[in-house]
Amino acid sequence: MKIVKIKAKKAFAPTKIPGAKWVVNQYIGCQHACKYCYAKFMCRWYNHGKWGSWVVVKENMADLVKKQVVNGSVYMSSVSDPYQPIEKEFRLTRNVLKNMDKRIKLSILTKSDLVLRDIDLFKKFNDIEVGLTINSFEGAIKKKVEPFSSSNKRRIEAFKELRENGVRNYAFISPIIPHLTDIEHLIEETKSFTNFYWFEFLNLKASGKEFREWLKQNYPESYEILSDKTKAEKYVKEVINAIKKAEIFVKGICVHYPKLMVVK
Repeated sequence: MKIVKIKAKKAFAPTKIPGAKWVVNQYIGCQHACKYCYAKFMCRWYNHGKWGSWVVVKENMADLVKKQVVNGSVYMSSVSDPYQPIEKEFRLTRNVLKNMDKRIKLSILTKSDLVLRDIDLFKKFNDIEVGLTINSFEGAIKKKVEPFSSSNKRRIEAFKELRENGVRNYAFISPIIPHLTDIEHLIEETKSFTNFYWFEFLNLKASGKEFREWLKQNYPESYEILSDKTKAEKYVKEVINAIKKAEIFVKGICVHYPKLMVVK
């Protein structure tokens, strides 16, 4: 794993991510090495190798969040996971949270149960929500496409602990892939512990050539549905109808056909 330490110029950047005005990325790159990750495009600007093999550490971010004042909601993070394994050593996310204005409306998203370490800091924020991405990847499939993230079982256990500690939390079910994602099961496993849900269908184009080829070779029916506009739209409608029947609080459903849309 290549670690590149840099000094950042500012802490917050504007974003078009649904539900947020600003984004904070104390890391760039991610050790989780998810093969479908949409942030792989960062490799164009950071020539350090294959996605998942390097992480840029913005050493001064904890100081910068003290100096930059922003209004509106903040999302952590868009081109990394704030609780990827390297966080155990650098504790950069924790230090950023310590120094961040606690009046900020903050939304965190991760695939790691390391997030539980910072419950004490979450309780100091006036308006915070902590999300974990969950999906149906298990066993050999998970080792292939999402090799270094926490297991879904550990993430679901994290929901329970967040709820027990009074921390508002949400499940981000993503990526939704035909024949691979069991929406009903994921909802049933989490609805007792989560405050609300976000859903996202796989963005086939942004997932990258390597993942598309893997999906096409190993799950041709799934690939065929996602790559055919008519079949994809039919699948999306079926899933949305199933979600609506679940009687849960849904903040948004992200669909990428033909471009990003948020269905509420």
